[in-house]
Amino acid sequence: MQTKMFAEAPARLGNHADVSTRPHLASARRFFGHVVFVPACIVIFSLIATPSLWSAAPQQALSSESARTAVVTSIASPISIDGVLDEPVWKTSPKIGNLIQREPLVGQQPSESTEVVLLRDANNLYIGVICNDSEPNKIAGTQMARDGNVGSDDRITMVLDTYRDQRNAFYFQTNAVGALVDGLVFANGQSNSDWDAIWNVRTRRTEVGWTAEFAIPFKSLGFPAGSSVWGFNIARNIPRKSEEDRWSGARLQVTQFFQVSEAGEITGLEGLSQGIGMDVRPFVGGRWLHTKSTGRNNFNGKPGVDLFYNFTPSLKLSATVNTDFGETEADARQINLSRFSVLFPEKRAFFLEDVGVFNFASTGTADQPAGVPSTGSEIYPFFSRQIGLLNGEEVPIDFGLKLTGKIGRTEIGVLDVRTRDLPTVSEKNFVVLRAKQNFFEQSYIGGIFTRGNPALPISSTTVGADMRLATSHFMGRRNLVFNTFAIRSINEGNSDRNMTYGFSARYPNDKYDAQIVWREIQSNFRPALGFVQRRNVRLLRFGGSYNPRPMDFLGVQQMFHDFYYMRFTRLDNKQVESWNFFATMLDWHFRSGDALHSVLDVDSSYERLFSPFTIFPGVVLPVGEYRFTRGRVNFMTAPRRRISVNFNWSYGPYWSGHADTLQTGITFRVPPQFSISLNTNQTFARLPQGNFVARIFTSNINYSATPVLSFFNLIQYDNQSHNLGWQSRARWTLRPGNDLFIVFGQGWIQEPQGGFHFNAQDTKLSTKFQYTFRL
Repeated sequence: MQTKMFAEAPARLGNHADVSTRPHLASARRFFGHVVFVPACIVIFSLIATPSLWSAAPQQALSSESARTAVVTSIASPISIDGVLDEPVWKTSPKIGNLIQREPLVGQQPSESTEVVLLRDANNLYIGVICNDSEPNKIAGTQMARDGNVGSDDRITMVLDTYRDQRNAFYFQTNAVGALVDGLVFANGQSNSDWDAIWNVRTRRTEVGWTAEFAIPFKSLGFPAGSSVWGFNIARNIPRKSEEDRWSGARLQVTQFFQVSEAGEITGLEGLSQGIGMDVRPFVGGRWLHTKSTGRNNFNGKPGVDLFYNFTPSLKLSATVNTDFGETEADARQINLSRFSVLFPEKRAFFLEDVGVFNFASTGTADQPAGVPSTGSEIYPFFSRQIGLLNGEEVPIDFGLKLTGKIGRTEIGVLDVRTRDLPTVSEKNFVVLRAKQNFFEQSYIGGIFTRGNPALPISSTTVGADMRLATSHFMGRRNLVFNTFAIRSINEGNSDRNMTYGFSARYPNDKYDAQIVWREIQSNFRPALGFVQRRNVRLLRFGGSYNPRPMDFLGVQQMFHDFYYMRFTRLDNKQVESWNFFATMLDWHFRSGDALHSVLDVDSSYERLFSPFTIFPGVVLPVGEYRFTRGRVNFMTAPRRRISVNFNWSYGPYWSGHADTLQTGITFRVPPQFSISLNTNQTFARLPQGNFVARIFTSNINYSATPVLSFFNLIQYDNQSHNLGWQSRARWTLRPGNDLFIVFGQGWIQEPQGGFHFNAQDTKLSTKFQYTFRL
């Protein structure tokens, strides 16, 4: 096994003769039979169990009865974004109304008052927020970096559902020291924080609290032409009180603030314009590489351009030419001790634009309770990291085109990318088509098509269909979600057993959370532009969580108890390949922000190896059956503290022997500029086949001079590759849309005697400057 630095490339299929069309037609009939059959089962069940889901009028009426409404005031006078709400219009314009506590005292008035005013001119939406606080010296603001984790800070978060479709939104967030955090919300709760918009915010501490002043350009948003009503919600968090106040949806059953269906409405947005609707972003990238093995220095630089054009306010074309991703942060190091591939997230800006359009119902990581182990069988018919990366190496992109947006209630996504000709791989063109037809409040039916193979000179196509049925009005005001999908990969030489299909149902609510998942992944299912963790299996998973909120008991905010069972059966011989039973007996989250996640967890597993498994270099587990039950102790202190600690110890039988896994972390902060953390992940295994220790050490050293000038350092070591790596990144935003990136990377290889003996390897320095013209 090797350290997984990038998602694995599709397995080689070899050279085969062309396949006739008749098997394709037969397979297509089987494919569409599954596409129709599986959704039909869910539809019938839904008709029986949740008739209100299929009654649009009553559901809309219920939503409108509980929705809050506010007016955006149109202004002509200029607004200076400085965090000081001193323009007269801030005082004379109407406020949106009081926020309401969701936690800890649901439905009550907040312990500290918050005032919110919405303004607009021809170009921007302005949001002014006054956060009164009776103890201003206790306001927390630990992080200033762009897109930093402000979860332990006093903060303001808002969502803008510009299409009012109750499933997708833009979100913007800041804390008391003015961090700029933004992202995309999709599927009524899932989010991606790697997307960056052009916008601005400034904050100011006062004697009675703090204030925030936002300016969000209409050119940074997509919205339907002619609409004057948007979905809107805003929340304030006061971490020292474990308090969350919301404008709309302040109910415990609305477990996520990003549940867009619970947003209120803002009006007064008539006549919005995006001008020509074009952003032109030229950039210049440079790179210096010193190769240790040859002693050579290689300098190269290239210009490029990113272009964004709105055909309509809701339909955008994104283009990139001579693309450069030199500013992208390094992946977190992992040692894979499982038999299946690991997934690394996409971090490149071009592929993150409107990422929610390409989301597919087969992925289940976001549809499970926090803290519950994943299924380990994720399926992505399209995974953008397969484009421009091959076996961990960058494949330059000559150009990319992407069309995303909405036409009525139909979401579309079209992607076309061309990669460069290299000695190891010829130039290639990749195409992805995605469409979703929305119906009712939160449901859709969709399809996907991909073409291209990044690794092999053969044709590869993937087609799929999915459906999501969701409501937040099940049995009154509770959430219920059904997903179903079917996907087929079409590769030369593989015309059979090349499908996957399944369904899942989840009841994700505050006190009770339950789930069932069933899916089949056939042996030849290999989407060349996708990602599959395991094949030739049928998965069944079910379980639930009971999460009470005790009143005045030892300062506990909420208790979590999880019970989940999962089984994989092989398709070829019908034998059970593995099963797992996981139970959380004690998981207490305290109002202080500290958490005792586990003391008496049960993690019981069965594994059947049909072929030898190399779990670590030199340690090979033979064919056979393995049963082992492990325990866990896990706690963490509140991250808002100057020094915070987390500790996770997993112990007990492990495969044929025993193992202890220790995951530790300590973070020291000098808020809001500086933080340093050290994290370890170590497995000490003692097996009859051999003992081994798997180690990963990670350190982050970050400094933010201001919210627009930050320095990030990532240092990583693992004892499988014996590689020590350091990446240092600086980002300076001269003004929104104009950024300078400087990235330095250095690697070392540990000498055979171990210890602190390392030999320097390649050294790399990358720079990129981008400037945005808005037309």
